[in-house]
Amino acid sequence: MKLIRTLSYTFTIIAVAAMIGTGFALWAYRDIPATSLEARYMTRASRFINIDGVRIHYRDEGTGPAVLLLHANFSNLIGWDPWVEALQDSYRVVRMDFTSHGLTGPDPTGNYSQERTLELTEKFIGAMDLGKFSIAGTSMGGTMAIHFAQKHPERIDNLILLSPGSLEGKERTESGRDQVPDAAYLLKYIMPRALPKFMLESGFGDKNKLTDELIDRWYDMWRREGQREAQLDRLKQYKAGDIEDLIRALQPRTLLLWGEANTTADFSQSGKFRELLENVASLTFISYPGVGHMAVQEAGQETGRDVRLFLDQGRQAAQPAGAPPL
Repeated sequence: MKLIRTLSYTFTIIAVAAMIGTGFALWAYRDIPATSLEARYMTRASRFINIDGVRIHYRDEGTGPAVLLLHANFSNLIGWDPWVEALQDSYRVVRMDFTSHGLTGPDPTGNYSQERTLELTEKFIGAMDLGKFSIAGTSMGGTMAIHFAQKHPERIDNLILLSPGSLEGKERTESGRDQVPDAAYLLKYIMPRALPKFMLESGFGDKNKLTDELIDRWYDMWRREGQREAQLDRLKQYKAGDIEDLIRALQPRTLLLWGEANTTADFSQSGKFRELLENVASLTFISYPGVGHMAVQEAGQETGRDVRLFLDQGRQAAQPAGAPPL
């Protein structure tokens, strides 16, 4: 009987310790209310618009020809700050947070497929009244830019692709790396800061350029209430697919940028992309030695400068003969 009482007492202590540990973990990794994140990360340029039942966060800055910026998977519109700084004195720069990202958060429909993402992007563009505009995207945002530019060529002045994830998405699907195990949903409850830190480090060619501010911002955004479950659902549902035929059909004047140290959308894919972009009006390709997948964060001034030059040259070429320089 004494042994039984001792074992019972021991198991009780273990159970209580486990409950305390679990409670502490749930407290430490608790969600951040959307209102708290909005208070922390909204600026005077931040706006929200209801698109097909989704409250989409966006910013609309500057005046001039419109440029739409579409961010990468796991990221948010704040990541485009270096390009906005480079463009907003002469261009209207519009950027949005995709669903399951940033201050937009979950889609009430629970649909995060490529088709739904493109549909919301199209409806957002329609609501913004951009006219004929330039579209830029990186990684997943590049895939969306390709789809829109191919589907609506009459709307696009220029196409800017920064290490687009389209071919990488195809490779992941073919290799089975797109499968998301059910165990991954544990991240709904326990979300260590080490995870976004690890993912960001893998996206930098020079890890010394990764700042705590960027890690903290990603960590905060991922802890938005409902965000992690939504993002895991996106990973399960979203398939970039085989869009090589779409890339071949692209027509606009195009700028392709790629970091040579990119191992996410591997730099070797840049050659394939240049081959596929055979039918665009013109193609400018620029690579960046030592730069990884997070090129806007790692080389914001360089990439922003090159985008500005590309847009300025196209704008100048479109001016009637004899018109004063812009």
